[in-house]
Amino acid sequence: MFYRRQYYIVKKEFVENFNQHFNKTNLPNQIKYGSRLIGRWMRANENDTVEIFAIWEYDSYEDYLEIESKIRNDSAHVECVKNWYEKNGGKKHVFTEYILEVKNEALESTLEV
Repeated sequence: MFYRRQYYIVKKEFVENFNQHFNKTNLPNQIKYGSRLIGRWMRANENDTVEIFAIWEYDSYEDYLEIESKIRNDSAHVECVKNWYEKNGGKKHVFTEYILEVKNEALESTLEV
């Protein structure tokens, strides 16, 4: 199995918009191509930002790469994401004003099985 963590620091005023975009656009498309969401959580920080992170599971790293390729090549999905960015001032604006940090990390198990 391969696990990854997506991690974001988002300004508090943008969290509802960001979560709605995830639930209506990104999650259905990830599931459509075979990603398995373990869970997605958030917690408030003291500086009017919110940490949001998700854990995803794949059969292997190669499966993860294949699924991500399919998602990036899904023209309807890409257009939907592009429209969401434009509705919110453009991709550069979103990542300057609202989404302050992003990480996409592989996770390694510490279990000895």
